[in-house]
Amino acid sequence: MSSRSIYRKTVESGNLVPFTVVSGQTNLLILATRDLRRDALTSISHHRRVIESYLKLQPRFGTSLQPVEVPADAPDIVRVMAQAGRAAGIGPMSAVAGAVAEAVGRDLHERCEEVIVENGGDVFMHTLSSRTVAIYAGASPLSGRLGIGIESGQPAGVCTSTGTFGHSLSFGRADACTVVAKSAALADSVATASCNRIRTADDLGPAVDAATSIAGVLGAVAVLADRMAVRGAIRLVTL
Repeated sequence: MSSRSIYRKTVESGNLVPFTVVSGQTNLLILATRDLRRDALTSISHHRRVIESYLKLQPRFGTSLQPVEVPADAPDIVRVMAQAGRAAGIGPMSAVAGAVAEAVGRDLHERCEEVIVENGGDVFMHTLSSRTVAIYAGASPLSGRLGIGIESGQPAGVCTSTGTFGHSLSFGRADACTVVAKSAALADSVATASCNRIRTADDLGPAVDAATSIAGVLGAVAVLADRMAVRGAIRLVTL
């Protein structure tokens, strides 16, 4: 079973309507006030085309592991990714999953009051009630036992990076680095950068300290085996 399947089995829809939308390599689980499958597909297709077109013009944007400057007239989602990568000190593609989740979520929020978009474990949410996002940390004994409580009202991004499972590029060994931020793109990049810092349990504290020093980051959790570090405005929930 893939990590995506495991993660999605932990999602409780509550009063929202769940549906899945796939476009190319993008596979989103969406929970919204009503079924907006067609609108979601249109939104995903649009944002994918924008990113893919930019990558053809600027291949370095897709390959650089360092921050990349983009012009002021670059597409919105490209600028968001570049800003997130620059804040985290890594390449802009580190933000792509969170950026797409957020872009689609904001598009759908224009048509419904509540929306949650999950893209490979990276989540954008704008809801009217408090929600809990589970922390999936692979083989760690802490995996699935804790969640992060997210308050209602303001949009938020909750993104996780790992060095022990999945297909994303990581230079670290953390079972999970989960970051809560005002932007899902920022949370995605910072989670990746935080995971890259962690080789041993001694790195957990410094990694979450670095994460929460970045403007726009609300809190961070890092897990390695049976050890965990937490910083910032994080409300842990026992599952």
